[in-house]
Amino acid sequence: MMDLRKETRIIMKEMLAGQMAAMKEYFDRSTRVLDEADSGFAPQAGMFTTAQVVAHVAQTVEWFVKGAFAAEGFSLDFEKMDKEVRGVTSLAAARTWMEKSCATLQETIEARTEAEWMAGLPPGPIMGELPRIAIFNALTDHTAHHRGALTVYARLLGKVSPMPYMDM
Repeated sequence: MMDLRKETRIIMKEMLAGQMAAMKEYFDRSTRVLDEADSGFAPQAGMFTTAQVVAHVAQTVEWFVKGAFAAEGFSLDFEKMDKEVRGVTSLAAARTWMEKSCATLQETIEARTEAEWMAGLPPGPIMGELPRIAIFNALTDHTAHHRGALTVYARLLGKVSPMPYMDM
């Protein structure tokens, strides 16, 4: 018979991995109508391009993972992060970054214990001292926000994104 605490740890990691996989799947479905030719499209000057929005989402996945476990908490150098994202010009490169970021998140899910996930985030202005597990809701919300924006970009390009919750 399996130890109940061990079973709980397995269930928790499965739930976290499932939430991350659903987040990524919905993002990929919503944005799959966009292609490399759409990389440089932005609705107005100064806004992120299609490639940059995807890069921003990938960067934010990494930011949440790093910040959740860094002693100093989340980086607040938003100017540096903005510059990094604005340097992305290829949707394919941004998607590769997203794959890498989600793989890192999956590795982190597996590498950390239930106790580590339930421990508080570092004090500070970003989700200060909530359990680390709270980053998953924030990631889901953030990703949903940007996949919604990208479906608007797609419409402006004359494309229609599929419904994210059904594989069609």
